Amino acid sequence: MPRLLLQAVTALAGLVLAAAAAADSQRDPGLREVIAAAIRATPCYEGKYDDVVWFALMRPRVEARLRRLPQDLRLGEDTAAAAERILHAVHCESSKHAMLRDRPHLVLAVIDVESAFDPFAVSSAGAVGLMQVMPFWPNQLGLSNRDLIDVEMNVRMGTSILAYYLDRERGDYRRALGRYNGSLGKRQYPDLVLGRLNSRWSR
Repeated sequence: MPRLLLQAVTALAGLVLAAAAAADSQRDPGLREVIAAAIRATPCYEGKYDDVVWFALMRPRVEARLRRLPQDLRLGEDTAAAAERILHAVHCESSKHAMLRDRPHLVLAVIDVESAFDPFAVSSAGAVGLMQVMPFWPNQLGLSNRDLIDVEMNVRMGTSILAYYLDRERGDYRRALGRYNGSLGKRQYPDLVLGRLNSRWSR
């Protein structure tokens, strides 16, 4: 196991209890069943993309972000393979949700802001991985802490949370993003994500 991966897994174990008190942004009463259902859903397997044009446009952009990471943080793969793995997860998991089916680029913008595409990122509040999922979910849903740094599982949980809030806010990006970040009513985070969406991830 690469040194940085081992350090990340070890750090996650200590963060679960410490971060729980700061994790209210993902403690919405209806969210637990949404994430549990997502975990039970069919995983994304390798396969042909439905949107070849989207993939062709997004791949060099994701690769550019990944090149900024140390080699140990690129999922143990070369840059192209790591980018393909992330894009496949984003495209497949987004397609499972009506509110994200045509918006995988929004998920990329969230990942960009939340973790800068670092799969081992841990926030000061203890949120983990590409989409910064809170660490109390493994204990509640029968997962391991390591699942939080698994690309497919992290994106599956993150897209479920984002889609839940988009549905709750009837497609209002700003309010949904505010809920996702735990900053509803404040403009900084939604403006940051939407700015990144328009400048880097829109077609």
